[in-house]
Amino acid sequence: MVPDVSTGSSTLGLINYLFGKGRRDEHADPHIVAAWDMAGAPDPGRDPEATYTQLARRLDHHVDLRARELGGQKPPKHVWHCPVRTAPGDRYLSDAEWADVARRVVAATGIAPEGDEQACRWIAVRHADDHIHILATSVRADGRRPRTNRDGWRAQQECRRIEAEFGLRRLKSGDLTAPRTPTGAERAKAERLGQKSTTREWLREHAYEAAAAVRSIDDYFSVLASLGIQVKPRVSAKTGEVDGYSLAAPGDSIFFGGSALAPDLSYNRLTERLPTQEVADRPQRIVDPGEAWRRTESAARTALTVLDSGDDDAAQGHLDAFADTLHNLARRAPGPHQLELQAAARAFNRARRSAVRADHQAAAELRHAARELTQAANIPGGLTIALIFTALHLARAAAKWHEQRGNEQQAAAAEEAFRHLQEGYRQTAEPVLADLARRVPRPQTVQRFEADVRQAIPGHAERVLADAAWPALATTLARAESAGHDTRRLLAEVAASRELDTAERPAEVLNWRIAAQPNKRAQAARTPSARASTAPVSTAPNATRPASSTMSTNTEERGRHR
Repeated sequence: MVPDVSTGSSTLGLINYLFGKGRRDEHADPHIVAAWDMAGAPDPGRDPEATYTQLARRLDHHVDLRARELGGQKPPKHVWHCPVRTAPGDRYLSDAEWADVARRVVAATGIAPEGDEQACRWIAVRHADDHIHILATSVRADGRRPRTNRDGWRAQQECRRIEAEFGLRRLKSGDLTAPRTPTGAERAKAERLGQKSTTREWLREHAYEAAAAVRSIDDYFSVLASLGIQVKPRVSAKTGEVDGYSLAAPGDSIFFGGSALAPDLSYNRLTERLPTQEVADRPQRIVDPGEAWRRTESAARTALTVLDSGDDDAAQGHLDAFADTLHNLARRAPGPHQLELQAAARAFNRARRSAVRADHQAAAELRHAARELTQAANIPGGLTIALIFTALHLARAAAKWHEQRGNEQQAAAAEEAFRHLQEGYRQTAEPVLADLARRVPRPQTVQRFEADVRQAIPGHAERVLADAAWPALATTLARAESAGHDTRRLLAEVAASRELDTAERPAEVLNWRIAAQPNKRAQAARTPSARASTAPVSTAPNATRPASSTMSTNTEERGRHR
């Protein structure tokens, strides 16, 4: 059951809508099911002599009295409106049940507390099977305004109790950090234009994707404009500087402010996590593709530790940075799994924020590494899968973190992201693991690696060797050895980077951690000292050696090395 509280200034205008035909003739039988006084509330839906104006005057009675005290001015935003809708698939509720729902909601929100004879006047209008509209004038009989602070949250809490008592579908409670839902008019417009999502939702997703990739707020506006999105900055009259913005879809005249898209897309929230312009103007270093992917995977694993640390501000900062990582990962990892990664990023947008104020500086490493992904080339194979694998576990840890703090909507969103990542991982990893298992080294080498496992991680050795992914891990260990790693030391290091006790497939975990390690031989070859040590030196014995002889010798050496 979903309540949606809003305020306005025209009682008569809202009554005209509630008892009219609707925007698409969907109001079949509008009528009052409950009111502050059923005898005193004329029902234009059932009483032929009643009119909209009569009902509006009865509702606005105390508002008019208050207006006279204010010199003819009505109190601002004195119309309180709250549609309450059941979830799809819920059973039919009778008029009497809806009347009970309405009375409980106005009592819980402070509009008409039970037993308060000075409470606001209100009505509940039903014009469809699955919802009612509660309309109230928020001026009490004693001339005071009602105490409606946090009325949306209190309406949600009461609806959770009603769901349990009425046997309805139990929805997740919110914490006032969710983005605004599209209005009925927005949904009707999308349906009319044949669009899968409303303009508000479309702009929100593009705004998140742009914010994940850019280095400054100016870059954010530039990227959105390059997509054809209309950007309208708001300039402060006091400072002369930009302090807000709004967006509109290409060719559309309806603009949405950043905070109307999502709380963390407001101008102030964006500037908190985007670098300053001075930082953005600094020359960017050339990003090594493999190093960018490895840094992101390592920073994501650090986020797992932070979520267990008990520092909620730092954890919230890492969740926000992880959401950006998912958007950039989906962009830089093309393939059959890309749709699942995109779906995971969209789902996690709800899990990226809570009532905890994020410490963005604590997550600077993950956020910076995630931005480097946008500059790096696509890296197929182990590095991509290693990052998806870590993201999979981080999404599950995020769900647990939110669940422990009572953030039901965020926990559900993180679980949804986890399921998409799980499917993306399955599509990507299964063929690679199968190929690694087919390339398993000879038995003598495998036995040597078994001994390394028992000595490096004795507490996990039996579980690792019994894992179905052990043959694939043996192949990865052989590759790491060829890349210059000491396998025994490498196993101890990667096992210590994150606990293995809770891992269902420890060999699989180790496999992707090792796959993300750099090639030490290649790194050594790229360093100046290595190049100097391998440069030809003229000595007496070799000074007269023919060039063809030297070339032949180097060719033979390279062949033996391979």
